[in-house]
Amino acid sequence: MGKPRLTAMATVLMAVALYGCSAGDLTGNGSGGGSADDAWTGLLHATKNPADWVTYGGTFDEQRFSRLTAINDKTVARLGTAWSFEFDTNRAQESTPLEYQGVIYVTTAWSKVYALDAKSGKQLWFYDPQVPGEYGAKGCCDVGNRGAAIYDGKLYFGTFDGRLIALDLKSGKPAWSVVTVDQSKTYTITGAPRIVKGKVVIGNGGAELGVRGYVTAYDAQTGKQAWRFYTVPGNPADGPDNAASDPALKDKAGKTWFGEYWKNGGGGTVWDSIVYDAELDQLYIGVGNGSPWNHKVRSQGKGDNLFLSSIVALDPDTGAYLWHYQGTPGETWDYTHTQTITLATLPVDGKPRKVLMQAPKNGFFYVIDRQSGKLLSAKNYVDVNWASGYDIKTGRPIEKPEARYPKGPVVVTPGALGAHNWQPMAFSPQTGLAYVPGNHALFGYENAGDFQRRDGRWNLGIKSDDTSPPDDPKAVAGIRKMLSGRLIAWDPVRQKEAWGFDYPEPWNGGVLTTAGNLVFQGDTRGNFRAFAADSGKVLWSANVGIPIMAAPITFALGSDQYVAVVAGYGGAYALTSSFNDDPGPRPNGRIFVFRLDAKGTLPKIEKIVAGPANPPPEMFPPAQVTHGRHLYERDCWVCHGPGAISSGVVPDLRRSGALTSAEAWQAVVIDGALKDRGMVSFAKYLSKQDAEDLRAYVADRARLLQQQEGKKPQ
Repeated sequence: MGKPRLTAMATVLMAVALYGCSAGDLTGNGSGGGSADDAWTGLLHATKNPADWVTYGGTFDEQRFSRLTAINDKTVARLGTAWSFEFDTNRAQESTPLEYQGVIYVTTAWSKVYALDAKSGKQLWFYDPQVPGEYGAKGCCDVGNRGAAIYDGKLYFGTFDGRLIALDLKSGKPAWSVVTVDQSKTYTITGAPRIVKGKVVIGNGGAELGVRGYVTAYDAQTGKQAWRFYTVPGNPADGPDNAASDPALKDKAGKTWFGEYWKNGGGGTVWDSIVYDAELDQLYIGVGNGSPWNHKVRSQGKGDNLFLSSIVALDPDTGAYLWHYQGTPGETWDYTHTQTITLATLPVDGKPRKVLMQAPKNGFFYVIDRQSGKLLSAKNYVDVNWASGYDIKTGRPIEKPEARYPKGPVVVTPGALGAHNWQPMAFSPQTGLAYVPGNHALFGYENAGDFQRRDGRWNLGIKSDDTSPPDDPKAVAGIRKMLSGRLIAWDPVRQKEAWGFDYPEPWNGGVLTTAGNLVFQGDTRGNFRAFAADSGKVLWSANVGIPIMAAPITFALGSDQYVAVVAGYGGAYALTSSFNDDPGPRPNGRIFVFRLDAKGTLPKIEKIVAGPANPPPEMFPPAQVTHGRHLYERDCWVCHGPGAISSGVVPDLRRSGALTSAEAWQAVVIDGALKDRGMVSFAKYLSKQDAEDLRAYVADRARLLQQQEGKKPQ
């Protein structure tokens, strides 16, 4: 028999007894004179109160584990809809909401922020940072935002155009704003900031488009920069950066790069995981892929290229380097190590060990000593073919040489989508299991031949002119069978799967686990499920009508426990996948909130029917169509989908009203008539004839669509 679970009321009373007197006031009205030390202590205490969800990962260890038990494996069947709230955009919804003292704070696509009454769903305030629409073209993977941070009366969040903004927690009015990037370059921010000892720490993205990565800390009260750490070296001719990273780049990283790597940015963006270790007073950052992806192009095929694909430990006060672990030396597959970093104490060789865990894109689950950075174990949690394992003595992967595509095209598993992407994993100290939103997705890599950098566009260094799916629907169905998702319950001590749940496609939601022996996760079909954390049995489910990618949270108001999740499609897989059962435009995103015995009803999400194929009446020469296909696969597919088949997040060009008019097409592609909606002018990259050739290719795809839909040309 297991230990008896606390009743809902007992759990709440215990939380009040343990934390209520010292939980801290995050509204900025705390006692003790309102000093920075008081505010920081208040946040530390607030994270220990399970009734609120005040940080991105739930607590500073980012386990996404709640000690609330009113909703448990015995009561979850009574879970009902409390309320839902519709956002004003259908773009990527990736946010983990925050909840504090009965208010939910949630960021949405285009970096907008809502404050909602947690009990009723009533909007309390709304803030739109007015990100220019043309910035959408700078993103690799849609315009989503993953979350915010609360501290001392303010809500902090990053904007897609590279600003860090502090809002008054009660009114939503700006307290300060600072630009954290060179806005003339292709930097973006999609990740959540973290509060660390009175500082706000934020990274950025943009490696695919050729930037140099870094992470920056700002004073939480004033927005003044405290320190900055660059993750890859810059041009040696420019000298040191006068940044916290200077010694580490000089002594460790610089000698691991070759050639004129700085001309392509180098990459290494810190676009997601930033974790503070309150036990050891260390800050961990997860570093992304190289720019370009191809190691041969980026660094002459030589060197480990530190600190790409690494976890780096920093001093939170100064940003000084402490240690690093590089999981994928000399990475050449877009294998980021920006995925969830989770802290715990686990038994290792019979003794408790302070560790961090990560399940990054490359398919291996790492357990690392977080005091020293020493690799303790690494096993593949999905099928992989780029490496056979890890040498624990050296900490390096045992690579298969053919995986680096030396002589021709090679299919690698996992591919660039990753075995696990940004969707957060969770860890339960109760079951000892980590819950990973896994993907099975392969990718074909081939050297690009003559590489020429193009400012502002994707520069991968691999051949990317064969992205179109087959025309035969049966062949497409065959490809779809090679893609799937899986919720993986992973035992990090034994390094083996405890249980799993399969999905027909990748890109399913982030994870929440609770002391009620539950795991919550959504999927791309709109199903929101509760699993038994120990066995994987499905105990409850609801279909909300739109896909779920984001991670849920849970909180308590009085004696009632709630579960909340943001829903809406988008992101890298959604934009670049042509394997879509629903071709219609996507509805706006929403947040859904559930509690026991709630009697509300889920809103009816009206399906938006896709318009018909709209091929122009004129026919184009085959050579023109072929050239248009080359241009499309170079510049367009990452947003509008391979083969011009949209996922519905952005317009389907085959159905576009502009397709039948050369003048209207030119106005959009060359003149930038729709730049405010994210479609910038491509005059820098395309001639007017190129634009017409693009129209010829899309017209060809529109005719095929017309045939497939069983409609005869007019």
